[in-house]
Amino acid sequence: MRSKIALGIWLLGITLAWMAVVPADLGGSPLVDAQGAAVGWWQLRRHALYLSGLWSIGLMALALLLALRLPLFDRVLGGMDQVYRLHKWTGIAAALSAIVHWGAKESSGWIKTLWGRAGKPGHDAVLPWLTDTRGFAKDLGEWAFYLLLAMVALTLLSRLLPYKHWRLLHRAMPVLFLALVFHAVALMPLTFWALPLGLLMGSLLALGSLAALWSLAGWVGRSRSHVARIQSVAVLGDTPTGAPIEVICAMPKSWRGHRAGQFVFVRFDAAEGAHPFTIASAPHALGNSPEGEPLLRLVIKPLGDYTRTLHQRLHAGQRVDIEGPYGRFHGKGSRRRQQVWVAAGVGVTPFLALLEARQPGVAAKSGATAVHMHYCTRDARRDPLLPRLQKLCAQAQPPVQLTVYSEAEGQRLTPQDLQTVPGPLDIWFCGPPGLGDALHQHARGPKPWRLHRESFAMR
Repeated sequence: MRSKIALGIWLLGITLAWMAVVPADLGGSPLVDAQGAAVGWWQLRRHALYLSGLWSIGLMALALLLALRLPLFDRVLGGMDQVYRLHKWTGIAAALSAIVHWGAKESSGWIKTLWGRAGKPGHDAVLPWLTDTRGFAKDLGEWAFYLLLAMVALTLLSRLLPYKHWRLLHRAMPVLFLALVFHAVALMPLTFWALPLGLLMGSLLALGSLAALWSLAGWVGRSRSHVARIQSVAVLGDTPTGAPIEVICAMPKSWRGHRAGQFVFVRFDAAEGAHPFTIASAPHALGNSPEGEPLLRLVIKPLGDYTRTLHQRLHAGQRVDIEGPYGRFHGKGSRRRQQVWVAAGVGVTPFLALLEARQPGVAAKSGATAVHMHYCTRDARRDPLLPRLQKLCAQAQPPVQLTVYSEAEGQRLTPQDLQTVPGPLDIWFCGPPGLGDALHQHARGPKPWRLHRESFAMR
């Protein structure tokens, strides 16, 4: 919801600033006058052309700022997963606005065919030192538009490209934005540079350009990046194929610690790039290495081509680049609501950290209340994480009641299973999107539920 509100406020701000400087004849002329001149159509085309162009470039600037992974956006939007969600939909909205912009530009042909050139306004004055670049700016914008559509299409059809190839393609977005900045500055009417639109768009173009250059330089997340090493690697389960692996990382002195439930971007291989993994241990739960380095645990389930072979390529002593921590999946809520945790598959990892933070002898439990946890697994008898989960729940303080659903035994969780006590619920969910969507739909119904979920769609 915060993402939708943020996107709406962003577009409304640009629209109001545009309306403050737009000519007073906005919508004041008939589409076709008594002499047969399409004065109104030309005015409508002109306004659609400019407003859609402002929307598109403004949204692209926002997308680039969101890609910087700034702590400010993390706090305002309620988690880095929401930042990425807004980033994705901002990019889609920018592409849709660009289509409207291109359509408004191309509508000139059919207006001429139907009513002729009568009533068509002349070229707007632009910044004096860019007057001679009008033709080049138009061509550059058109080619950039085609490339933008192609990149957005490949992002949405993510299965067409492996992640590492998609990541390299996505790195071209900042270059595309810089080309469109020149297109916008060279063609934006001189009157648009007046307040408040001039200040708004000048700031957005400048900040977006700085974000683009920052991204191209590879500095995103640099202040939170740490060079760690692998302390140990273990396969959890009887067979390495399909079994999760546990990676213990020894962190450097630059690591400032984390909160239970947070995640990090981890890069084992420079060619593959960074992937988000939840930290599956509470702060200080693993102690330090013999060299005095703080340890943290990652539990990685083989879900794709990259993670399926990790157990063969990782070894103790290997360098690992870790960026973070990020996220606000803390598992706490109002004391007036029953706390419910729902985990499925590898989605149990943040709850392992939250449970470790509730073990006897751990200092920080502020805001913690009793919890009913529901865990969904394919086969409880062969689940390598279930014994640890059961032990942690049995020793947790405040207490955590555990209910397990084994698919192999025909047990499936339904939203109705969560309402074990009357009254409002705070539900913390991590697992497959399908189950999360079912809980989301049920939470919107008559039940007084509040659903918290982290869903990472990096593309």
